[in-house]
Amino acid sequence: MTAATPSEPSVQSPTERRVSARIGAISESATLAVDAKAKALKAAGRPVIGFGAGEPDFPTPGYIVEAAVEACRNPRFHRYTPAGGLPELKTAIAAKTLRDSGYEVDASQVLVTNGGKQAIYEAFAAILDPGDEVIVPAPYWTTYPESIRLAGGVPVEVVADETTNYRVSVEQLEAARTERTKVLLFVSPSNPTGAVYSREQVEEIGRWAAEHGLWVLTDEIYEHLVYGDAEFSSLPVVVPELRDKCIVVNGVAKTYAMTGWRVGWIIGPKDVVKAATNLQSHATSNVSNVAQAAALAAVSGSLEAVEEMKVAFDRRRRTIVRMLNEIDGVFCPEPEGAFYAYPSVKELLGKEIRGRRPATSVELAALILDEVEVAVVPGEAFGTPGYLRLSYALGDEDLVEGISRIQKLLAEAK
Repeated sequence: MTAATPSEPSVQSPTERRVSARIGAISESATLAVDAKAKALKAAGRPVIGFGAGEPDFPTPGYIVEAAVEACRNPRFHRYTPAGGLPELKTAIAAKTLRDSGYEVDASQVLVTNGGKQAIYEAFAAILDPGDEVIVPAPYWTTYPESIRLAGGVPVEVVADETTNYRVSVEQLEAARTERTKVLLFVSPSNPTGAVYSREQVEEIGRWAAEHGLWVLTDEIYEHLVYGDAEFSSLPVVVPELRDKCIVVNGVAKTYAMTGWRVGWIIGPKDVVKAATNLQSHATSNVSNVAQAAALAAVSGSLEAVEEMKVAFDRRRRTIVRMLNEIDGVFCPEPEGAFYAYPSVKELLGKEIRGRRPATSVELAALILDEVEVAVVPGEAFGTPGYLRLSYALGDEDLVEGISRIQKLLAEAK
């Protein structure tokens, strides 16, 4: 009697596959998922405090809202407009970029997008071919690697930890570079860690990229949110020889408390911006004209509103770092930018807390939500298990109450 032959693993035919492999491989945005769960619990009457989404708790400034109201009444904005953005907004973005970072660009180098996420995807789609590698410093914002994969690229992670305040070195970058490396992703200030690179570090990394002929995509969405002695440095300004291979991504969401308005942009070489504009012309056409009119008022106006918000963020930053570091087993470096704290909780993993032994930061985040109704995002979402991300862009009272709940819970660890 012959032994049975193991059955071959079933392979779905194209007609049997309901969701494409490319789209099926995409993970849900962890930060939005945590935020949605927190809001759903709150709507159900539970006293949940959410540290998940990076969303200022301030309203959009009134003069920006009024510009949108006026745009609603203007018949011009009831029609299609150029796919790449309102000409006057592109001109204003170029002027704002020169004003805020010293980077001089032409309006033809600007593409207005549906938020920063579309800008990031379209930028990668415009320059990546299948198999091209992108060096991605970790911890990273959850959307970066997914955008790279969607564009056919391969993310290559370079991990920094709390011992360097989450900043990678040129030596680490060089160790990750291969003959397939095409792009370096560079983010300062950083989401999720709040790390800010000094001008000297920016220059060193930029010159390394230029030396090896790499493209650089730099996300400057948090350019105005830096604290203490930290300073924002725009990479193509510090290293001008990178201009022809540098793409800058930015938007109004964080600076002007406009997360829901969905206006971002790409700044880059004209041929790349034209290619990305062609893509957008088929994907979405123009960004909402009302939102573009609001963005025009924002970037053309003063920075007074962001300065007021920054005072509050700075106060909350110092409070959350102090309170987190009061917890045994937690270490939180002081973030220098953005509005996130990224504490290490590795020493707590495996300890018993209310009858449970969380082995991962995913399990610890779930325990915190279940036991004290505080929503945080586990480090797995950002490529580094053993950490939690907490946004301090929420009210002072909620911040103190939320961290106090976490303090009391984690004090029971044994």
